This record gives sequence, structure tokens and C-alpha cells, in this order.
Amino acid sequence: MKGPELQEPAYVLHRRPWRETSLMVDVFTLNHGRMTVIAKGASSAKSPLKAQLQPFQPLVMDWVGQGDLKTLTQVDVRRGPALTRTISLYSGLYLNELLQRVLPASDPHPTLFAAYIDAIGQLSGTTDVEPVLRQFELAFASALGYDFAWDITTDTGQSVEAGRQYCYDPEQGIVAGVSPGVRLQNLPGEVLLGLARGDFQSDTCRRVSKRVMRVLTDYLLQGRPLNSRSLFTHLRGESHES
Repeated sequence: MKGPELQEPAYVLHRRPWRETSLMVDVFTLNHGRMTVIAKGASSAKSPLKAQLQPFQPLVMDWVGQGDLKTLTQVDVRRGPALTRTISLYSGLYLNELLQRVLPASDPHPTLFAAYIDAIGQLSGTTDVEPVLRQFELAFASALGYDFAWDITTDTGQSVEAGRQYCYDPEQGIVAGVSPGVRLQNLPGEVLLGLARGDFQSDTCRRVSKRVMRVLTDYLLQGRPLNSRSLFTHLRGESHES
């Protein structure tokens, strides 16, 4: 029988009631990826777990169990950044929902875990969330095997050139020609070269990167909605929408 798991770094992605006084908690962990734990008695008045099991809070967890549902036995809270701005909070919820809905269960992604920590830290200190979201989406795509180079066409293997137009296929990346998998066309080469240099600040680069990453995330979601996207409609800044 497998022994208990001890001192595992984790973040809460989502939680919901389970039975009378417990919570079912989806977490993103360093060494076990996305998984679900049962926090027994967490909804009772005397339990500290409900207050501890909050999104974006760095946690260290102990649990036991062999099946898909583990039983939480201990939680230690670590100091971390707080998402106090509305736009930062909504952006963090978007990241959590993306992980919860798309990331395969029990599949470790330590590099993506580090990218998540970095994204939460950046979101806590800025209202300009778009570059943070795009960088995390790229890390997310890479973890799932959908990474691509902005400046290389996968169908020809040639470098992107300024003054030419290119396409995007979520299964291939940037391509030079139109094919059945192409979802976006007329992407300017000079903008793609800017994105390859890490330019997520200029207006044109922001627009193109947002279009590309929206197509990719929608492709990975396979029709499943993201509730967090609707939150952005309550904010009057269309440029902040994920």
C-alpha cells in the first residue's frame, strides 16, 4: 500500500461542496500535476481548512489514498502575493480554469508549475495583464506539446520574413500556406518576428498574439466553455479580455 504524500507544494484551482461538511478540491501540484483531494470536515465551523484552501495561495499539502480521490490530511499555508485588483483576480481565475479543464490529471508539469507561480506573482503587481497571460498560455501550450516558434514556418521549415503574410494552425504552428487545419490567415511577418523577440507590448503584437492564443486555447478546450471569460465582459476594457 502506498504511504502518505508529504509536503507537496500545491495551489487550489477550484473547490466545491462534497457530502455534508467536506470539500472536493482540485489542486495543481509540483510533482503530481492536477489532482483532486477531499478535505474532510472543511465546511464545519471549527475547521481551518475552508479558510486555508483558497485560490492563488501557496500551500504545502499532505494526503493519503491510492485512487483518483485522495484524502487531505494536512495543509500548511505559505506567504505569497495577493490578487487584489479585479483585473488580476479575473486573470488568475482564467489561468486556474484553463488548468482545471484542459490539463490531464496526474501528469506532472514542473516547468508549467513554475510558470504558474511566476504568472501569479506578476499579476499581483500589474494592471497590464495581457503580456502575463500570453506568456503563460505559451508555457501551457508547450507543456501539452503544442509549442511553436513565431519565426519559423513548420510546413516549409523556413524563417518568417517581414513583408509576407502567414497562417496559424493549432496543430502545426505558424505555416506559410493555407491548409485544412489553418484557423487564422494574413498574419504579418514583421509582427511574428516581433513576437519571436518577445514583444508583447506593441498594439499590433498584442492583437496578433491574442488572436493566435485564443484559437489555440479554444482548440485545446474542444468546445468546453471558460466561465472566467464572461467575467471580463463586466469590465469596460476590451483590451484586458483573455
